[in-house]
Amino acid sequence: MPKVCVEIPKEILDDLKEHVGDGKKFVNISDAIRTACRKLLDQLDEIDRRHGRVKEDEK
Repeated sequence: MPKVCVEIPKEILDDLKEHVGDGKKFVNISDAIRTACRKLLDQLDEIDRRHGRVKEDEK
């Protein structure tokens, strides 16, 4: 899996860390960021579909 380096404001990183760890939603920060990216892309795809920019059978 490729690695990507990003700069994130401390406040966002601190918020993410509250959801990472044993018994929490994410196992690590990378998992949290991957999940957030997937959700964002799904939302953008849905917006594109609603605006007729993507055919229903694509993706």
